[in-house]
Amino acid sequence: MSDAVAQRLNALFGEEFAPLPVGENFSLAPMRAALAALGDPQNTIAPVLHVAGTNGKGSTCAFLRALGEAAGLRVHAFTKPHLLLTRERVRLAGALVSDARFIAAIERVAATGVALRHFEAQVAAAFVLFAETPADLVVLETGMGGLLDATNVIEAPALCVITPIDLDHVGALGDDLAAIARHKAGILKAGAPAIVARQERIAADVIAARAEEIGAPLLLHGRDWDAYAQGGRLVVQTETRLFDLPKPAMHGAHQIDNAGLAIVAMAHWRPALTEEACAHALAAVQAPARLARVATVEREVWIDGAHNAHGARALAQALGELNARAPRPLILIVGMRDRKDPAAFLAPLTPGAEAIIATPITDAACIAPTDLSAAAGARAEEAASLAEALARARALNTEARIVICGSLALAGEAYRLFGLSVD
Repeated sequence: MSDAVAQRLNALFGEEFAPLPVGENFSLAPMRAALAALGDPQNTIAPVLHVAGTNGKGSTCAFLRALGEAAGLRVHAFTKPHLLLTRERVRLAGALVSDARFIAAIERVAATGVALRHFEAQVAAAFVLFAETPADLVVLETGMGGLLDATNVIEAPALCVITPIDLDHVGALGDDLAAIARHKAGILKAGAPAIVARQERIAADVIAARAEEIGAPLLLHGRDWDAYAQGGRLVVQTETRLFDLPKPAMHGAHQIDNAGLAIVAMAHWRPALTEEACAHALAAVQAPARLARVATVEREVWIDGAHNAHGARALAQALGELNARAPRPLILIVGMRDRKDPAAFLAPLTPGAEAIIATPITDAACIAPTDLSAAAGARAEEAASLAEALARARALNTEARIVICGSLALAGEAYRLFGLSVD
């Protein structure tokens, strides 16, 4: 599948390169310079809900967009990463941007003459498009950080949202939770309310300190609001409202927390949000590769983009719940990008698995299958490709539940292999 946007980015900005080590040349100055040359479009777009965190960002953004649309709003969105095509990152009033329109905006960014990374160019182009297309709301997802993320040129967001923070991208953000939390908390702005998911104490303390320093009101999960499953439904409670809703269409207990976070954020920004709109959004929400079942094959196959220890724990819990309802042997197919921690990822998942098959990821810098299988233990084996891994899984046990996980890049490869689309 040809990605015209990626090809044009390479032509205009050079081949993409790996994240820089911590402390080396991270700066928002190039991004600000390019935007200034474009007339600072980021300052004229619709109200922004700015989302940072380690896990659950994509799902939370999907819930926010669904809630806004269910409330009758025109919603722009910038999210990352994409599964199949770069243009998946930009939605204009609900619809995916076309290659042609995205490329035209990227070319305008390139014409500023400012040297940018691919992600910076994409964000700048998104702001150009958002400024030129009428909307009521922008859902804006950070990249891997917050403080020095290209999206953090938004000076006055309507509100900020912080999903759970955990160790990830340690080569760029720092190798301890406090350092990573400082990056994520960097999106907080004076006077802008921040809706914050439940956090480890270290991360919570960092967020609270930053909020107090700049004067950002915090609404904390467990203190100011809660979300929980009760009687087969989702209950979301704030200091002033109680939502009694159907459970979200997406699988897993972690989606209860993500949905609750999004509902509290949307209700805080838009107090007129109704239960009816919330119920419609929860039924309609879609987020590819979040424990998505493949319905086009004869075996039970699931695809999930979990790629770090926190995500693996959520996936393991979701698979445990699934197995309690419909028991099946579990076979994991795992591929991971380099700079990830395979042992930490696999630890919550391997106890419930009958077999683990390690695979490379096509066209991505990844951990060698031999290293993955070594981390997985005695029940692991290696395959030369995802297609071979699937064939082996099917041969091992015809009744097995097959789960492809470890990387959103691998999830994208699985979507291509099965002929699935996004949107």
